[in-house]
Amino acid sequence: MASISVNHLLGIKDLQKSDLDIIFDTAVEFKQVINRPIKKVPSLRDITIANVFFENSTRTRLSFELAEKRLSADVINFSSSSSSVKKGETLLDTVKNILSMKVDIIVMRHSSPGAPHFLAKKIDAQVVNAGDGTHEHPTQALLDTFSIKEKLGDIEGKKVVIVGDISHSRVALSNIFALQKLGAEVKVCGPPTLIPKYIEEIGVKYEADIKKALVWCDIANILRIQLERQQAANFPSLREYSLYYGVNKRLLDSLDKEIVIMHPGPINRGVELDSDVADSDHSIILEQVENGVAVRMAVLYLLAQK
Repeated sequence: MASISVNHLLGIKDLQKSDLDIIFDTAVEFKQVINRPIKKVPSLRDITIANVFFENSTRTRLSFELAEKRLSADVINFSSSSSSVKKGETLLDTVKNILSMKVDIIVMRHSSPGAPHFLAKKIDAQVVNAGDGTHEHPTQALLDTFSIKEKLGDIEGKKVVIVGDISHSRVALSNIFALQKLGAEVKVCGPPTLIPKYIEEIGVKYEADIKKALVWCDIANILRIQLERQQAANFPSLREYSLYYGVNKRLLDSLDKEIVIMHPGPINRGVELDSDVADSDHSIILEQVENGVAVRMAVLYLLAQK
């Protein structure tokens, strides 16, 4: 089997297009595995993986844990809320203590951008970034692009709009990098206060009008409003945000074409997305969740081979 070019998965920025292709091909095989009556393979039987989460997570953490168990790895779960981090222990000390238990791969989520990169330089284990602050969330972008490829057959030439809180979203940045590597055209849409100043420098256009954005695109990836990361009020109210940027059935019905709706979860129903859109045939949200396990299995398997 072909090998990926990196020893850690720290961000999409570090990957080559060939890496994405290898991950997708491997994920296709693992998706067949998780749809069998016996959903386990012994691929990582002698590998120990620690899930080290310094930020709350439900979807990503469960998805990684399931992927690890499907591969027959030994799994350790670490949560900072019930650990010595509360007593002032440093990130490096925490991880070194975990590594002394002979851990091979660390899956880490941290509120500080660059924390996984720092760790990868300091420890003798492979690091997978499960989200670092407002920086990157590489496995989310991999599962999103894999889901688009599965739904539409190809990504090259497709038009993707990412709607919502771009400034505070690690999902947006990783998706932009992945989509560009795969030949898609990317626009962002949302209140001007939630769009980073550098967006056009990385080859992404801004569209302020949600209707125009949806008319233009083939795929709309709708992001959650990240109130917990915002230091200031970037728009008057959630009701006003929903009025101008919420995607509802009436808006979709007004388009003269069908588009694909995505969301990385968790959804604020009635704010960025109405239930009749989230649960409609337009939506591939549940496919994204299923594909998340297969893609994370692929990433862990390919890193373990290194």
